[in-house]
Amino acid sequence: MAKSVRGPVDAPAGDPKHAARATRSAGRKMRSLLLDAASPLFKEQGLSGTSISDIATAANAFPSQITYYFRTKEALFVECACRDLLYLARATEQAALKAHTPQAYTHALTQTVTATDSVAFFVEALTLTRRRQDLAPLVERTIERLHAEGARAYAAQVERHGWRTLRAPDESSRRFWAVAIGVIVEGYAMGRSADELCAEMLRVLGEQAKSASDTSRLRLVDHRDASTPSDGES
Repeated sequence: MAKSVRGPVDAPAGDPKHAARATRSAGRKMRSLLLDAASPLFKEQGLSGTSISDIATAANAFPSQITYYFRTKEALFVECACRDLLYLARATEQAALKAHTPQAYTHALTQTVTATDSVAFFVEALTLTRRRQDLAPLVERTIERLHAEGARAYAAQVERHGWRTLRAPDESSRRFWAVAIGVIVEGYAMGRSADELCAEMLRVLGEQAKSASDTSRLRLVDHRDASTPSDGES
């Protein structure tokens, strides 16, 4: 049966600029299709258990298109894991939007993160890049974006609700994801359930912020006073 997906060399005739834009658009679409097809296969069967032919069949594409866009199966694996993690980060932000207290916010984030296998998938990619340093820049960019967007989302919630955060937003974001990775890796090794992972994360994270009273002045602590107790705190 002939494949219905065309390769990257196909482009409409006519204006060269229009053809170039169409080619880039088709390329982005094909990359996305291949990532969509590969992610569940990698999660279910692992890197070694998934072949390029398996991915091509699932995406209704040619094996040569995978090597054209990603060069190697390992590069595709890492990009799938990085994309999954950023999708998860976006989902955690959306899940926490309705939280009105710091406790509810942390619980919503934690429950969302521990309900999927995206973090464990990303950890496999981290392990792979230890042997494939050419893939490390993608992981590094993903982590930087993860922390930046997490800090932005947290700072927005603090400002919106008038909470007093106990740590600077960037520090809180980095700490959250470091705890998530550590707890989930250990939990998967021990066969713990999502509920157990969530409970352990909440225990380790502890209190992240305090609800401000109506008369309290909104305040985002910075790195200079993040560790300094306020009046009445010990």
